[in-house]
Amino acid sequence: QVQLVESGGGLVQAGGSLRLSCAASGRTFRGYHMGWFRQAPGKEREFVAAIAWSDSSTYYADSVKGRFTISRDNAKSSVYLQMNSLKLDDTSVYYCVAGQRRLFRSPDSYNYWGQGTQVTVSA
Repeated sequence: QVQLVESGGGLVQAGGSLRLSCAASGRTFRGYHMGWFRQAPGKEREFVAAIAWSDSSTYYADSVKGRFTISRDNAKSSVYLQMNSLKLDDTSVYYCVAGQRRLFRSPDSYNYWGQGTQVTVSA
């Protein structure tokens, strides 16, 4: 089992920045691709970003490309999401995920999900 705990969410004005963190514990972090999904009230769950275990290749949703950056620190079993130039539409609950399949944009590729952290962007 892998346990994922997110932190860093909060309230920020449009145009501002936040950094989300996700700490993994339990079985080894090694070999797991990591990512972030988000879900706003009344909307479907949406892929945000992912980072591969093998070479740390990164993948982004078009809606966040150029504004968000995903990174990982394998020594700390952690993954991060730096969010800049935040928009009202970025308001959502953000979930950290871990999995071993390379279909990075599919939620079915991830076996483990965190409990989520709320990000609210105000005007």
